[in-house]
Amino acid sequence: MTTEVDFYELLEVERDADDATIKSAYRKLAMKYHPDKNGGCKDHEAKFKAVNAAYDCLKDPQKRAAYDRFGHAAFQQGGGPGGFGGGNDFSGFSDIFESVFGEFMGGGRGGQRRPQRGADLRYDMEISLEEAFHGKSEPITIDVAAMCEACDGSGAKPGTSAKTCGTCAGHGKVRAQQGFFVVERTCPSCHGAGQVIADPCPSCRGEGRVEKTKTLTVNIPAGVDEGTRVRLTGEGEAGPRGAPAGDLYIFLHVKRHAIFEREGTTLFAHAPISFTTAALGGSITIPGLDGEQHEVKIAAGTQSGREVRQRGAGMPVLQGKGRGDLVVRISVETPTKLTAKQRELLEEFRCTETGDECPQAQGFFQKVKKAVGG
Repeated sequence: MTTEVDFYELLEVERDADDATIKSAYRKLAMKYHPDKNGGCKDHEAKFKAVNAAYDCLKDPQKRAAYDRFGHAAFQQGGGPGGFGGGNDFSGFSDIFESVFGEFMGGGRGGQRRPQRGADLRYDMEISLEEAFHGKSEPITIDVAAMCEACDGSGAKPGTSAKTCGTCAGHGKVRAQQGFFVVERTCPSCHGAGQVIADPCPSCRGEGRVEKTKTLTVNIPAGVDEGTRVRLTGEGEAGPRGAPAGDLYIFLHVKRHAIFEREGTTLFAHAPISFTTAALGGSITIPGLDGEQHEVKIAAGTQSGREVRQRGAGMPVLQGKGRGDLVVRISVETPTKLTAKQRELLEEFRCTETGDECPQAQGFFQKVKKAVGG
């Protein structure tokens, strides 16, 4: 160590921390400062190395006991068995990071490099509210990197095959010792593939995939909503050199409807009614997305803004049973043009509400006043 920073402080643990706490702290910090996640930042690289050195010491009971007793002096050159300067005791350091994060690293150095899966793709589709209600099957056409049929995705010329890379032994990465630390880099010979192709396929130039136009059928279930995703497994980009293909995601966008608005499985509609229907009551019919006419009962004395709910007349439940509700928002319309008869009837109606405004009522009141001497 070039700077003698306390190992416990480096790992942000107490001096009496148990092995599980130390390992958990190391994993967190190693992931945080790993060079692959920090774009070559020198400060983070130095911190990563220091955290590794601290964990290498504290994970070993003998080294930890020596460090607790003598500090960094226990590991200086000539500091006795088990010290950092002792040579062979540090030979296992190159596998520390991999042993802790082995489940994230494809199983470690013991196996061949796993093929890289192809990329997922996105396709945006616009549908009507009626189509969202009933569901539909829709063909689409996409341009995608598909598996090369000439070489079956291997990337090698037909009749030949790819060979395991001799530089990295098929791991796709090589290691270099730098003092106490081991740095792992992408293999310069196979560029991380783990295999080399001496005679590439002329159709795909060794990639194992070619650009292709495909027509697919998308099955949209009833009840989908804005932003619903439909996944077509294995219909994304083919992976390089025979690797599995990614998936294709269909993102659905529902167009605005002339009558209905939607919130989940509930449909909303505005219904204008005459003031006579509002006053006396009655019923109206609304055409539903299911093709049926839905009768809505209007109670006498209904006011503008009132909501009338029709159970089970809304959108289907996606991948479930039943339907939501239809909510009708009432708007009472006031007539702007009246016939003479309509005006007369309304005047009579007003008389019943405000007698002092009615000419007949005013005459009656005058007679009453005279009779009582007013």
